[in-house]
Amino acid sequence: MAAALTDHPASALAARWHDHLSQDRRRSEHTVRAYVATAHRLIAFLGTHLGQAVDGAALTALQPADLRAFLGHRRMAGLGNASAARELSAIRGFLSYVAEQQGLPVALPRLKGPKRPRSVPRPVSPDEAVALAEEAAEEGSEDWIAARNLAVLLLLYGSGLRVAEALGLTGAVLPLSETLTVTGKRNKTRIVPLLPPVRAAIEDYLALCSYPAAKDQPLFRGARGGPLHGEIVRRAVRAARMRLGLSDRTTPHALRHSFATHLLGRGADLRSLQELLGHASLSSTQIYTAVDAAHLLDVYRNAHPRA
Repeated sequence: MAAALTDHPASALAARWHDHLSQDRRRSEHTVRAYVATAHRLIAFLGTHLGQAVDGAALTALQPADLRAFLGHRRMAGLGNASAARELSAIRGFLSYVAEQQGLPVALPRLKGPKRPRSVPRPVSPDEAVALAEEAAEEGSEDWIAARNLAVLLLLYGSGLRVAEALGLTGAVLPLSETLTVTGKRNKTRIVPLLPPVRAAIEDYLALCSYPAAKDQPLFRGARGGPLHGEIVRRAVRAARMRLGLSDRTTPHALRHSFATHLLGRGADLRSLQELLGHASLSSTQIYTAVDAAHLLDVYRNAHPRA
């Protein structure tokens, strides 16, 4: 009988990898949780697959067939292509870490990941973006919360921020100017434009907010004064889009997509867009060329008399 998960010596390696990812690599809490969960799933599977307790030596001796068996097992549990690709990425990272811990050269089993179709983001129009922000503000239980909802959503659309980036801002960004310095993924900073209407919305919120904007405190506060959580923003958007009759693809992140699409449509080059979005690779930005092409095709079909 296979050993239980907690009986595998490799579980201690997974625990140390957790600390390495969060402290040394400074990965997000969500990424660390997902990657380490994959490591534990792999260890548990291998206990049965190999018929023995799994340790560092067993992990560094894995063959492609072992990983294919694990991914096949996960596929049977309903794992899709995108999730399988993320699972494989996590496994590669974990096995590299284990090899380094064992003082061995990193030689990962060769295994191709599943092909992931690139989905084209669906942008909302400028009017819809503003209407969504205003509708989310209407439901604020207090004036300052209404102003907060408006400011956050206008910031996502007006500056192309990720939700986590907007909610990670502190009072250190004050006083506001024409630009904003943002800390994105992997602690990389970038400068984004701060349009006058967005700046005014943030300043209105700050004037009404019940809590002081200290330099070491979150700029956007929850109802009780703590940091504003992303789920609160997503919940407000879900309710607002239902009242406006917008697609369920109209999410807070769709506002960032819209920022990129509208800039590209007005002549922004991909390299500048990459800088504004904080993409590590240009290939991540190139998806927006497909967005723009899709938009132009829609315009053609709707407007051309022979379409």
